[in-house]
Amino acid sequence: MTVHKRACTTPPPRASRSFRVRWPVLIAAACAGLVLATTSPPAVAAGAHDLGDETMLYDFQDGLVPAEVGPYQAKTTIVGRGDKKLRVDFQARKNYYSSFSVRPEPVWNWSAEESESLGIAMELTNPSDRSVQLTIDLESSTGVATRSVNVPAGGGGTYYFDVDSPALHRDTGLRADPSWLADKDVTSAVWMWGSKETDTSRISQLNFYVAGLLHDRSVIVDDIRVVRDAPADPDYLKGLVDAFGQNNKVDYKGKVSRTSEILRQRAAEAKDLRRHPVPEDRSRYGGWLNGPRLEATGNFRVEKYQGRWTLVDPDGYLFFSTGIDNARMFDSPTTTGYDFDHDAIQELPPPSLTAGGPEDLNRVQKSALPTRTKMSETRADLFSKLPKYRTRAGEGFGYAPDTLAGPVAQGETYSFYKANVARKYPGSNYMERWRDNTVDRMLSWGFTSFGNWTDPEMYDNDRIPYFAHGWIKGDFKTVSTGQDYWGPMPDPFDPAFSDAAARTARAVADEVADSPLAIGVFMDNELSWGNAGSFSTRYGVVIDTMSRDAAESPTKSAFSDELEEKYGTIDALNAAWQTTVPSWEALRSGSADLGSDETAKESDYSALMTLYATQYFKTVDAELDKVMPDHLYAGSRFASWGRTPEVVEAASKYVDIMSYNEYREGLHPSEWAFLEELDKPSLIGEFHMGTTTTGQPHPGLVSAGTQAERARMYAEYMEQLIDNPYMVGGHWFQYADSPVTGRALDGENYNIGFVSVTDRPYPEIVAAARDVNQRLYDRRYGNLATAEGHYTGRRSAE
Repeated sequence: MTVHKRACTTPPPRASRSFRVRWPVLIAAACAGLVLATTSPPAVAAGAHDLGDETMLYDFQDGLVPAEVGPYQAKTTIVGRGDKKLRVDFQARKNYYSSFSVRPEPVWNWSAEESESLGIAMELTNPSDRSVQLTIDLESSTGVATRSVNVPAGGGGTYYFDVDSPALHRDTGLRADPSWLADKDVTSAVWMWGSKETDTSRISQLNFYVAGLLHDRSVIVDDIRVVRDAPADPDYLKGLVDAFGQNNKVDYKGKVSRTSEILRQRAAEAKDLRRHPVPEDRSRYGGWLNGPRLEATGNFRVEKYQGRWTLVDPDGYLFFSTGIDNARMFDSPTTTGYDFDHDAIQELPPPSLTAGGPEDLNRVQKSALPTRTKMSETRADLFSKLPKYRTRAGEGFGYAPDTLAGPVAQGETYSFYKANVARKYPGSNYMERWRDNTVDRMLSWGFTSFGNWTDPEMYDNDRIPYFAHGWIKGDFKTVSTGQDYWGPMPDPFDPAFSDAAARTARAVADEVADSPLAIGVFMDNELSWGNAGSFSTRYGVVIDTMSRDAAESPTKSAFSDELEEKYGTIDALNAAWQTTVPSWEALRSGSADLGSDETAKESDYSALMTLYATQYFKTVDAELDKVMPDHLYAGSRFASWGRTPEVVEAASKYVDIMSYNEYREGLHPSEWAFLEELDKPSLIGEFHMGTTTTGQPHPGLVSAGTQAERARMYAEYMEQLIDNPYMVGGHWFQYADSPVTGRALDGENYNIGFVSVTDRPYPEIVAAARDVNQRLYDRRYGNLATAEGHYTGRRSAE
């Protein structure tokens, strides 16, 4: 029985494994207005996987695009002469966002029958020559659940969206779990963000979209169906990783089974590094030795040279920053599920204000080991084997005083990456050898610098430049945007914030020690400034702050002063805002009703947002100038979800390099046209692409189909930055893969490294980096004349 869903508050008819159809279900289907194409069982396309108790929603066999399927900046057609399917051509090159969605009217209700699990299965194939990352939103009365799949170029298969299951609600501490389905040939969509609680009685939309692509894509869709009680693998989490931290359930090229293989790889790489020396066109600081030599100041600076922004190295050579973030051990541990008697643990050092962290990863002292207690069986069962503390592999143990996600709030950690480095370099100086080899790699791979969060022990390497980093932490007051992803926003009008910024600036300055290798400093990271999606997301800081009492909120006091200075009388403000605020005192107290007229308040809210952001960047810049006047302030690295026009404009007045983290295929022209108007030197601080081909359950924020495609996507992204006249650099996040079992902080378990957990470089992306970096300066500056007439930026030579 083929069923095309048009309306349903009653459950749709089900095709069970035995294909029995009950009369009450048929009656319900008829009254709901369903089109019953035939009385035979629903056919699933050849090659599709039978997941058990399935109900067909759409099989497209009538040759019509269902009325409730709507494309947006995309084209939908029915293809196939026999077995008909829906083809969707995403017009992605011209449009940042392209989608097709299913909006049932009335909403779907799948709640009437109890089941252990509920999901949506579909057949997806990709006729394109590039893989397509398809993001899927399922919207219900409880919010939007967002998953993602990657359909490889020229390939496809059966894909499953978990709507409700015990696995979905199990807190594992992993950003994405391995598939719990018994059929491992079915690809489970990975969790991205949003709600894990779906109201299955009121599902209002199923939306498929692509975003930020630089090339058009197509996908062919068939047999969208509801699945109940899909067969499950009861051991999908048990023994997930082996003794080296590799996925125990997946075989792939480069996987090791013994330490001797790590040692052989080390020897082979040493030969490779010798065969690939630093490109010959590099100055001692990594600048373009064959290009024009501008004024040398002894430190890095920015300059606009013949219409293109550029960094200038300390000796005066044009410089473009290519590098890798997070070359350090700090983010490599994963929680084990064990903890200790807290009274037995030594006092841990306070959180670092810089990119540094304890080299021993907060390893607990010997006397605390007898108090080791299992706190999470789920976490503990992920590991097939953990070593003893006193062994060589035991070098990987540490302790997390707090986490942001997962079943343990604190506890024992283990870094498989550090343990494998200890295996790789026998002796007590293995960390020093790892650092030396990391610098060797950066130079051999052609990079001109490190990116953010480099181990400060490598700052004095005397061979490659770097960016330093500072975290502004303290007891200052905060405000909120309502979307505080990493935490609440600072109150920059609080004098305690200025004090905290000064402490951080001094800590960074102490580590940098006025080194000419330090290009600049990032301060903070991906703050929740809001976004331009709506009034509430754009002005969240203002909305929240206006509800506060000025006596307790310095930012509210500053906002109130600004409004009173502008309007003079409360009546004038009420006339402008269409409100009935009784007095300035009522406004200051936060008790006044500010009404719902967004349009009337928008210009003032925009000005207040600018005031807030200006105070933040002005304060940080002033404190850096006091202790690091010769180094560049590289901003706070805006996330794409945390950036508004007001904040960007405010930052541009105080930072030397505008920094952005952009996790897309590249910089889509429709979203980045503002660079021309802003006209500031800019840098991409984070981007990456990943796959699931090496056992990581989650590919990362941007996915590729293969390691070769990941390498190609890296090269294309970097080439776009190199060609952009406003860009002065691009940094890949990150050096090593995330742990398969999730990093301790928040569970990220992405294949986003240039090296694996066993410290093995991925040859495809290394080759791509070498090629891009070898051609870097000829591509960026090769067509520029060396004539005079350039003009300089704010921190250029006097």
